[in-house]
Amino acid sequence: MRIDKLLFFLRFAKSRTLGQNWAETGHIRVNGRRVEKGSLPIAIGDVITLPIGDAVVSFKLLSMPIRRGPANEVKLCYQLMA
Repeated sequence: MRIDKLLFFLRFAKSRTLGQNWAETGHIRVNGRRVEKGSLPIAIGDVITLPIGDAVVSFKLLSMPIRRGPANEVKLCYQLMA
């Protein structure tokens, strides 16, 4: 799955276009490597780090979401890192 679509499905981005623009700014990292394209493929087990407001959030992808579902459903797809 593409990172822009993943951010949209996991409810970090309000739209896929916003997820793509966010990824292309270069502030998101996957497994410590800088993301520069919204089309970057993501796999289960990847650690994604992204800025949200004044905080930095890191999470490990546990399973692929199949849709943009309710928040309690998509929270089961990732685990926040300390």
